[in-house]
Amino acid sequence: MKEILRMSRKETERIKVICQIIDRRLTVCEAAEILKVSERHLYRILLRYREEGEKGLIHRLRGRKSNRGYGKEVKEKVIELYRKQYSDYGASLYTEMLMEYHKMKIDHETVRRWMREKAITTSFRKKRPHRRRRERRAAIGELIQFDGSPHYWFEDRGTECCLLSAIDDATNKEFIRLVPSENTEDVLRVLWDYVKDNGIPKTLYTDRGSVFYAEEKLTDVGRAMEQLGVGMIFAHSPQAKGRVERENRTHQDRLVKALRREGISTIAEANRYIKDYYQREHNRKFSIADESLPDVHCSTEGYDLKNIFCYQTERQLRNDYTITLGGVYIQLLTGGNPLPYPRQTVTVRKHLDGSLHIFFRDKELPFELLDGKPKNRPRVILKPKADHPWRNWNIGRGKYLNRKVYQ
Repeated sequence: MKEILRMSRKETERIKVICQIIDRRLTVCEAAEILKVSERHLYRILLRYREEGEKGLIHRLRGRKSNRGYGKEVKEKVIELYRKQYSDYGASLYTEMLMEYHKMKIDHETVRRWMREKAITTSFRKKRPHRRRRERRAAIGELIQFDGSPHYWFEDRGTECCLLSAIDDATNKEFIRLVPSENTEDVLRVLWDYVKDNGIPKTLYTDRGSVFYAEEKLTDVGRAMEQLGVGMIFAHSPQAKGRVERENRTHQDRLVKALRREGISTIAEANRYIKDYYQREHNRKFSIADESLPDVHCSTEGYDLKNIFCYQTERQLRNDYTITLGGVYIQLLTGGNPLPYPRQTVTVRKHLDGSLHIFFRDKELPFELLDGKPKNRPRVILKPKADHPWRNWNIGRGKYLNRKVYQ
């Protein structure tokens, strides 16, 4: 029975060179240069070739278990743990859990190979259309990508809510918070927290949602960014702000499982966990730590943030010094600052704590809320005197008449 030898391309190339050495067409020194091995090692190869023939060129460890391989017991334990506790985890996240909770350090590609051998998972990277890569910004705070991700973050333990993410384009460092929905109030709160922690960025990159973008006028978020001197860029597609979109997919995998492990089912508890642990660990693993990058965030000194991150509108003052807001009548009162004239415009701001404030030329005015529509004052009709020239003026003829009118 003929023996079948399985040889690599590298080993078949060695046969050609060794044959030329035996035929004295090449010296050992020249052959060693061609094969990129030392002369001493080439002498070993020649010896095995003379003793065993072509079989001696096959690597001795082929078909044998690696000395650095894991034992059968370790492999079975990893597969059993996966099936019992981590059945919906990916290989990379599962290896992190093995290290953190089970003190088992195994490469994620090894775990992925074991899982495929057992037909547990056949996940492959989805092919996507090629898009030209955009280079990262050169400074921290130069561009912040901002987006919301509605999802069942608590799975069946709670209702759907939204994760708001602000990611720095230069370093991939993230600032995330869970909120009930992507509404104006919650977006303003998260941006306010970001500015307090990191400073004022140069540019904010968002989608064209109604919270950020309007055709005819600025939204409250757009107005707040304009007052802080932050430029706004509005993406035309989700792929345009791909970094924050990809991070949302990562959180939909990792954060959901982290909240499940911690038994968290409310937004308040989740935000405490995110602030104290998850956000720091996520940035440690996935952000770019480059100390040479400059930080161009601006200081918040000199800005009244509570009057910036708020709802703001303008109202025209009536003759009785009242304005209306949401169907409610508001009476301006005399105080330290002079009141504007009727028909002038005042600025009404509703802070995020629910309090109402009215300003005229950056001076706050006192006011009170009325129970209903103010009563109209009785109209006083002043009659001219009997000898008033108007009584003797005939509009049709344009001259005075010596007769009494309206006796």
